[in-house]
Amino acid sequence: MEADVKGQWNGWFRRRVRHAGALALALGAFGATAATDEDAAAQKLIESKCGACHLDNGKLDRIPEIRKSPEGWDMTVVRMGIWHKVELTPDERRQIVKYLADRQGLAPSESAPFRFLTERRPNMQDAPPDEEFAQMCGRCHSFGRVALQRRDEGEWLKLMHTHLGQFPSAEYSAMGRDRNWWEIARDKMPAKLAALYPKNTDAWRAWSAKKPADAAGSWAVAGERPGWGPYTGTMTVLAQGQDRYDVRYELRFRAGNTVRGHGDAIIYTGYEWRGSAQLGNEDTRSIFALNEDGSRISGRWFLKGADEIGASFDAVRAGEATKNALVSIAPRMLRAGDVVDLTLIGAGLDPAVDLGAGVEVVEWLNKTPNELRVRVKVAGNAPVGVHKVAVGGRASDRTVAVYRKFDSIRVEPAFGVARLGGGTIAPVSAQFDAVAFLDGPDGKSGTDDDIRLGSVPAKWSTVPFDERAKHDDDVRFAGYMEPHGRFVPSFAGPNPVRGGLNNVGNLAVVATVKDGDRSLDAKGQLVVTVQRWNPTTLR
Repeated sequence: MEADVKGQWNGWFRRRVRHAGALALALGAFGATAATDEDAAAQKLIESKCGACHLDNGKLDRIPEIRKSPEGWDMTVVRMGIWHKVELTPDERRQIVKYLADRQGLAPSESAPFRFLTERRPNMQDAPPDEEFAQMCGRCHSFGRVALQRRDEGEWLKLMHTHLGQFPSAEYSAMGRDRNWWEIARDKMPAKLAALYPKNTDAWRAWSAKKPADAAGSWAVAGERPGWGPYTGTMTVLAQGQDRYDVRYELRFRAGNTVRGHGDAIIYTGYEWRGSAQLGNEDTRSIFALNEDGSRISGRWFLKGADEIGASFDAVRAGEATKNALVSIAPRMLRAGDVVDLTLIGAGLDPAVDLGAGVEVVEWLNKTPNELRVRVKVAGNAPVGVHKVAVGGRASDRTVAVYRKFDSIRVEPAFGVARLGGGTIAPVSAQFDAVAFLDGPDGKSGTDDDIRLGSVPAKWSTVPFDERAKHDDDVRFAGYMEPHGRFVPSFAGPNPVRGGLNNVGNLAVVATVKDGDRSLDAKGQLVVTVQRWNPTTLR
């Protein structure tokens, strides 16, 4: 029997080696013909590193039948190293991921519903299409990790087999052992997944036929960093070839401090921006998306090694061809009866601003194509609520909100998670914001029609969330709250002072906001839990 197995193995290996030379032809089945030296190098890499297992009768199998986000492909390549000892240098890994993501990625409309996961926005929860998907897929990882890939039914079935082979305990863990898990995974899930996330779609065909936009140029940018507040500024992008760019930033925060930075970026699939930069004294990473015509960029940047700390990012292309593209207006909250100085940031701005009924421009303070500063008078009887903003006669998606008083305050996120740190694992902090709201048409606070005004300064504290937290003195041991709403967790491991308990906790985060002579409180929940030992780019 040993001889038979050895003979079968040798036959399999000879078939792989014999067909390896045909790999370049096979690559044409899932990607464009190599047009650059980098494409040719990537093809040779796939031939040498992947062909031994994935080439069958002169054609690639498995690889051509899947589409994924850049992070999805990167995780696949890493798994090949862990599972099958495929050795790659960091540069080889980047080359293969770039090649596959460009030719077998996702269209913008396909990735859009799960960009919060790609951008690593903290404390976000994805919603599986139904309870069965939540139980079969979402109990081990986010459902977005599933939805950010595309396969036909046969390939989804192979993924079920892969799961059972690599993670056999899935059948016996919670929500697995109380049902015929394997029969559901094998006979039901592939068809459901193929119907929702098929390999071949009109969206991908249309997108892959488009010429990608060039990100090079000058950009007017704006965003908000929780705990720091809003910022505006500029981004200058210089092309370096092969979808790579040199990037310079100048960001101006409301407190008066200016942060300058320099870094680089690479664009996958024609729109997926992945960058790194030194902003001031902070090492950051950026995950943005270009819109279809290349006139806007949006996304999020965050600290390397602490992706829960970051900022939103929105940019419009600045140049002669851009007219009245507004990216930011600050402040966005206008109290009825006040006189307020407003700053509008964008590109190609004409000095003509319409802020809606009851808000009148009484003085111009500055007029440039990228910045308009105006003094406005808000009438005492100005309509309360959201006012659309137009510049130069062009309607904008930016708004201001008129109010007389805050009707309520909310803590965002309403439910947060922080993780203890220690050893080689850094703590995961949690950043909270206090947000003011107006009651909506129903006249009630805390309902879906409430009008979000924006972030407001607050005094922060923590209290026990429930009686158990009070009994265990969680406030004392779990960590502490900084003045700007950031919770810093304690260290991991048994704490002798706590009777050997870990420093986990269940806390209520309290924001106290002043509104004139009134004081309003709001609460959110924070769970301080144990370390995450296996972080991944798509969780």
